[in-house]
Amino acid sequence: MRGATRAAPGRSSADPAWEASDPYAAALRSGHGPLFLRRADGWLLPLEVERWCARADAVDLEVLDRCEGAVLDVGCGPGRLVAELAARGRTVLGIDVSEAAVTRTVRLGGPSLRRSVFEPLPGEGRWDTVLLMDGNVGIGGDPRALLARVAALLAPGGLLIAETAPADIDERAQVQLVDVTDARAAGDPFPWARIGTRALLRRAGAAGWRTAGQWTSDGRRFVALRSSRPASSSAEPPNSTAVISSQRVRKPSADSPVTPA
Repeated sequence: MRGATRAAPGRSSADPAWEASDPYAAALRSGHGPLFLRRADGWLLPLEVERWCARADAVDLEVLDRCEGAVLDVGCGPGRLVAELAARGRTVLGIDVSEAAVTRTVRLGGPSLRRSVFEPLPGEGRWDTVLLMDGNVGIGGDPRALLARVAALLAPGGLLIAETAPADIDERAQVQLVDVTDARAAGDPFPWARIGTRALLRRAGAAGWRTAGQWTSDGRRFVALRSSRPASSSAEPPNSTAVISSQRVRKPSADSPVTPA
């Protein structure tokens, strides 16, 4: 869940209050946790900061080998996947609402924007593959809305690869990012979702997506879905030069749906 690091859906502040005390940013800067996702009832989910800050592992590489054409990594975190694709010479862009994540991604050599997936993005309707890794299918707390947004970002017939929860779950909750070793290190609550493969396939099918595959690797679970959006005769794939020239860090208004400009 690398992308859950700033303003929650519905927040209107352009400069969220937890900008000054962000446990996720601190974890990315140090390259390690402890960092947890804490539900309102106190339940804790440990987050794999060390893996996210390392180079892409064998499971990641298997996912990247399945990517087609130009790739958009939603909630790119510290950028291991974007950097690997860029090193392969692929057209790729990472987006994340965390300034620390974008900074680290760019430092690794990966094009990245500080942007919410629900804000206007380069290449809308022309991306060949969208990635929702590390639980980022939970961004915004509403998988249905996120699936609709991804469908609008993809080219007709484009590919979504999502990493699902290891359990058969379909849960929406208010959560916080916390460092349990420091009582002051906690972000504001925000909506998040945890969804397993079965539930995601059910929701995707109802929204018109076609299942392109599902697999498990080293305990991690993945789903590949095909967009069924009709083709547009004027659509062209994102241009690598345009993607790279779009690298400008700016503050997101919120992790909430907005009308593209």
